[in-house]
Amino acid sequence: MRIGIFLVAAGFPGMAPGDVLRGTVEAIEAAERAGFDDAWIAEHHFMSYGVCPSAVTLAAVALGRTSRITVGTAVSVLSAQHPVALAEQAAILHHVSDGRFRLGVGRGGPWLELEVFGTGTERFERGFPESLDLLCSALASETDSGQVAADGEFFRFREVTMVPQARMSPVVACTSDGTVRLAAERGLPMLLGMHIGDDEKAKMIAAYETYAAAPAAHIGAALGYVADTTEQAVREMRESLPRWLGPGLAGYIPVDGRPPPRRNIPEYVDLLCRIHPVGSAEHCVEKITTTAARTGLRHLILMVEGAGDRARTLENIARLGAEVLPAVRRNGDGRGTGRGTA
Repeated sequence: MRIGIFLVAAGFPGMAPGDVLRGTVEAIEAAERAGFDDAWIAEHHFMSYGVCPSAVTLAAVALGRTSRITVGTAVSVLSAQHPVALAEQAAILHHVSDGRFRLGVGRGGPWLELEVFGTGTERFERGFPESLDLLCSALASETDSGQVAADGEFFRFREVTMVPQARMSPVVACTSDGTVRLAAERGLPMLLGMHIGDDEKAKMIAAYETYAAAPAAHIGAALGYVADTTEQAVREMRESLPRWLGPGLAGYIPVDGRPPPRRNIPEYVDLLCRIHPVGSAEHCVEKITTTAARTGLRHLILMVEGAGDRARTLENIARLGAEVLPAVRRNGDGRGTGRGTA
């Protein structure tokens, strides 16, 4: 079973963005020491929820500071950039890291970057399939002629040669039946968010399998936080997470005047603590192995920075690595259903 970390580069109050970004790289170095398989970096624009506007750039830094761990983007916002430009960046990291880079992409939302970067709401609303297909075409060039061209609604250009060429398949963030079907029909694995629990993840995997020709190695995100007792861990999350989520979620500003998303923050924090591995080491092991059994997921990534404190995040990573990962890996092969084996 693969276990990684998931880093939002969360901008907790009082934390300078530069310090958060340095801490994110430091956390990936710590995850490598602790025995995690991979680390995934989120991308956000113009908000404190996440202060990394280029997950590919920060992944490059992390890859240069590590030697074993895989580093991925969770996710690069495809609606806000050109698919071929993103493929070029991914190909660079693929080659210079000896294959340790993984590209995760998502549709994103109707947020301000669509206006600032000029991609527009039309491409967000109906252009994701075209963008994804063009990205996949550009990333499939290493085994064919290396040529890519476009003649669609949003992208039109003559045939060009990809330099460098790389053979890669992106992971796709899926939050609806539409994106599940899109990923399944292309044989691309899903990234399932930490806002949903085991039942919802299992339903999305089952839906994927009705559309896909074959199963895929999906990835599930979860909040991960270990303390001496489950009560202590939950108490610390209830104290820290609202400080980040309140102002952070308020940064999601729709570009077209539609109502912004709203959450009841205390209820959301309670949900995260209830459905994810937040607790004692024994509780975290039980939660992770139960998720594997209920969903068939064999690859989980844990959001480890929930305390909003750099030292505590590093401690959390070290304790998860020492107290949770060995037991999860011992149990993992026998507890899951076998779907989506990685």
